[in-house]
Amino acid sequence: MKTTEHSLSFFSLGGINEIGKNMYVIQYEDEIFVIDCGGKFPDESLLGIDLIIPDFTYLEENQHKIKALIVTHGHEDHIGGIPYFLRKLNIPIYATRFTLGLIELKINEHRLRGDSNLITIDSNSKLEFDKVQISFFKVSHSIPDCLGIVCHTPEGNIVHTGDFKFDLTPANNQYADIHKMAEIGKDGVLALISESTNAERKGLTPSEKMVGSHMDEAFIKARGKIFVSTFASNVNRVQQVVESAMKTNRKLALLGRSMVNIVDVAIERGYLHVPEGMLIDASEVDKLPVEQVAILCTGSQGEPMAALSRLASGNYRDVAIYPGDTVILAASPIPGNEKGVSKIIDNLFQLGAKVIYGSGSTTGMHVSGHGYQEDLKLMLTLMKPTYFIPIHGEYRMLHQHRLLAESVGVEIENTFIIKNGEVIDFENGAAYQTRTVQAGDTYVDGMGVGDVGDIVLRDRKQLSEDGMLVIVITLSKGDRKIISGPDTITRGFVYARDADELLKEVNRLVKKTISNLQSENIRQWNVMKQSIKKSVGQYLFTQTKRKPMILPIIIEI
Repeated sequence: MKTTEHSLSFFSLGGINEIGKNMYVIQYEDEIFVIDCGGKFPDESLLGIDLIIPDFTYLEENQHKIKALIVTHGHEDHIGGIPYFLRKLNIPIYATRFTLGLIELKINEHRLRGDSNLITIDSNSKLEFDKVQISFFKVSHSIPDCLGIVCHTPEGNIVHTGDFKFDLTPANNQYADIHKMAEIGKDGVLALISESTNAERKGLTPSEKMVGSHMDEAFIKARGKIFVSTFASNVNRVQQVVESAMKTNRKLALLGRSMVNIVDVAIERGYLHVPEGMLIDASEVDKLPVEQVAILCTGSQGEPMAALSRLASGNYRDVAIYPGDTVILAASPIPGNEKGVSKIIDNLFQLGAKVIYGSGSTTGMHVSGHGYQEDLKLMLTLMKPTYFIPIHGEYRMLHQHRLLAESVGVEIENTFIIKNGEVIDFENGAAYQTRTVQAGDTYVDGMGVGDVGDIVLRDRKQLSEDGMLVIVITLSKGDRKIISGPDTITRGFVYARDADELLKEVNRLVKKTISNLQSENIRQWNVMKQSIKKSVGQYLFTQTKRKPMILPIIIEI
């Protein structure tokens, strides 16, 4: 079926059955609205990949229909793909002041500034298009200026919550607009699209203000330098570190490029208030008494090149951690990052530091920005949707969110757990899933976008596990006799000096293979190369139980 046959559709190009690279599409007839465009950092299996972004193929094919990219908030998994999106699609971007500040940082890094149309919105904005109107409502999260989105269509209203929790005492006094949410629910919600990150956690998410008192206590008790590592984008947390430093008469240094950049944007746009003279350069840290210094740094997720990792290994140029210093990890590891974080914590203890780490409930140094079960149920209760689509979570989280929806009155058959690319169509008040669009991962590797696929990754995996063997042989152009070689070069397979006999046997086997092909009058290069790879590969596996990449190079003179 063609998309134009359906009045109203919703699908995801990223963000379902995963946490990261969020991108959602609402389409009414010939008007397309894209919500968020995130990036996702690769796991260790994706060797050499720098970033994962959504597949934009569907949007490129239908770019004449796209009216807007609307961004709910400024976290990397919601804005990380925007520079790559803008290279292909010059679409107006709507976001709040702080979110636009972070988007501008990315656009400037990619030197795309002249081509982008950035439009500031807030929770009171209303966007009018031909057949669709868009309105917004405030939500609380772990970054300023977060919005939920209401898409008003002739078929009914579609609500996208963005990332949210219900914090009744937010540190930045940006209160969730519960009354407006209730009004939206009263007007009728055809479908609610709601995040599911903490759908497995019981209760209500604790308030960000809880962190402030624990931070103050740690600062008062500390005797040496204090290092605090958190997400650079968590401006509320950064503000609390500033206030604790102010109460204990400490200067504050910033380490890590993203921390410096985001703090600059937050100060410039009025979201972060730092007393004049408090911020110092990293080079000034050693010039002050240790009890007068605090350092705010990136690296709470164990990133190898981030500031905290380099500090823990003693490789940071201007600043060092000494026995008696206090290190506070004011963030919980994202699933998959636990190993890297544990290694850093071990290194910090070896340096003699006092380390405060662990889940937020244990230390009081972190609370989640995502709603627990009671938060999610409250959103469902306020919106009273006919249909429910859980997003932003792995399958078990989506499943748990469906059970929560059922518990507050949403019919179980009216909940859709879908995959990226699966389309929900709405017609005459009914919803169904019968078709798909192209969706998937696009890999960013250095300057290349989408040019690394499964075959390249398979080769990288083979090289990383078993190494490679290069066999160079020179043949006479006339009679294809061997003039020189074979010469065998190994990398990551065996140490040549310790495997002299093995490599000699490989060379003998190559000569024998070439001789056999010549006797059969087979002279095609591709056949010769495949025969060498097969015979040498079988021999090496028999001798070593390894499967190195074998690259025969035949030179003809």
